[in-house]
Amino acid sequence: MVVKNEHIGAYGIIIENEEIILVKKANGGYKGKLDLPGGGIEHNETPAKALKREIMEEAGLIVTNYSLFDVISNNIKWQIKKDLIEDLHHIGVIYKVNTKGILKKDPDGIDSLGAEKYQINKLKKDDLTPFAFLSLEKLGYRLK
Repeated sequence: MVVKNEHIGAYGIIIENEEIILVKKANGGYKGKLDLPGGGIEHNETPAKALKREIMEEAGLIVTNYSLFDVISNNIKWQIKKDLIEDLHHIGVIYKVNTKGILKKDPDGIDSLGAEKYQINKLKKDDLTPFAFLSLEKLGYRLK
C-alpha cells in the first residue's frame, strides 16, 4: 500500500567561516542523512516562527537575523513498514540565517540525532538531504 502525504517545513542555512550547521536525521525517508536544521510548520504558525522554533529545538541556537533564500520541492518514496510506502511531497521554505548561542549537539528526541558544524568542502552529496544539497549548490558550492 502506498500513502501520499505532503509536508511543509521551514529550514535554515547557517554558514560561518566555510562551515555549515547540519543535523543528522533520526527518522523518516532521510534517516542518517545530514539536513538543514528546521522542520514542520505547525497549525497557525508562520514559516519564520517555525524556523526560529525548530533551530532552537534542534541546534539550541537563537535566530538573530534571517532572509528568505529559496523554496524547494522534493518527492521521496520510502518504506514505513513492511507493507506501507510513503510517497512524500516535501516542500521546504529555506532561509539564510544568523544565530547566537552555543550549539546543542545532543539529539532532540524527535527527529534529530544532534547538530554539528561541518566543513562544506568535505561534504559529499550522498550524505546530504536534497534540501541541504540543493541549497549549497545554489550558493555556488560544488560537492562530490
